[in-house]
Amino acid sequence: MTKGSLKTIGTGILFSMLWASASVATKFGVQSAPPLILANIRFFLAGLVLLGYCYGWSRNKIYRLPSATEWKQLAIFGLLNTTLYLGLYVYAMKFTAAGIGSLAVSTNPLLIVLFSSWLIRRRPTSAEILSIFLGMSGIAFATYPLLHDKSTSFLGISLLLLSMVIVSFASVYYARIKWTLPNLLINGWQVTLGGLFLLPLTCSFADFQSFHADRTFWYSVLWLSLAVSVIGLICWFYLLKLDTVKASLWLFLCPLFGFFYAWWLMDEAITWYTICGTILVILGLYIGQRQRQKKQTL
Repeated sequence: MTKGSLKTIGTGILFSMLWASASVATKFGVQSAPPLILANIRFFLAGLVLLGYCYGWSRNKIYRLPSATEWKQLAIFGLLNTTLYLGLYVYAMKFTAAGIGSLAVSTNPLLIVLFSSWLIRRRPTSAEILSIFLGMSGIAFATYPLLHDKSTSFLGISLLLLSMVIVSFASVYYARIKWTLPNLLINGWQVTLGGLFLLPLTCSFADFQSFHADRTFWYSVLWLSLAVSVIGLICWFYLLKLDTVKASLWLFLCPLFGFFYAWWLMDEAITWYTICGTILVILGLYIGQRQRQKKQTL
């Protein structure tokens, strides 16, 4: 095995571990802060680190200010990918078990297939429909027993699924734009703009009296900002640059790591419902990714 292969495998595993940790870190964070406050501080901190590196530490000429057209594209992407998706996701995790949050995130590639077909006016294939059905069935199966012990609510699941729809649409929008800005700069500006768009809602509706800037909050927000939003996305962009289809395969590991974190750190039970639901989601992902790989080889 070459050094390049080892680097790719190591990067893929690190991405899966970090990406899957977001739901547990968010669950800890909302114990000390309202979801909107947690989300806003996370966005601004991640944006500060990324933009500070691009314009301050790096001093590379490729890190330029966006043009007028690029500002518009970044604003739309930030609104979808950060304000709406992550804002809803953080809020949903207040009413959803951590393991279900990581399981739902892994269905993004399935929804991306559906939105891509809709935008180019192509009917989804039977394999694509099957993959989406299996993915959604897996989430429903894993969620069912949690609705009875009140660790997950219909409101939480509804918000979580809505956030998955929005981020999938955001991913399709991102793929359709011919970006000339570096990936780090795109991520830095979109997360900062997304935080700015969310700020009026946070100031208007967040319960600041219940905000406690304790150790749990800062551990959570630092992990979400630096480990997930910065390091995790750097790994993801690296994998995408190598091979888009193979990069998506690393999402298979996210539910496994996610349920492990939820069991280890939050004492969430792993039941047969959990195992069967995870298998259904992974099977749906496998069918969906295999279909995409066939199209790219034709």
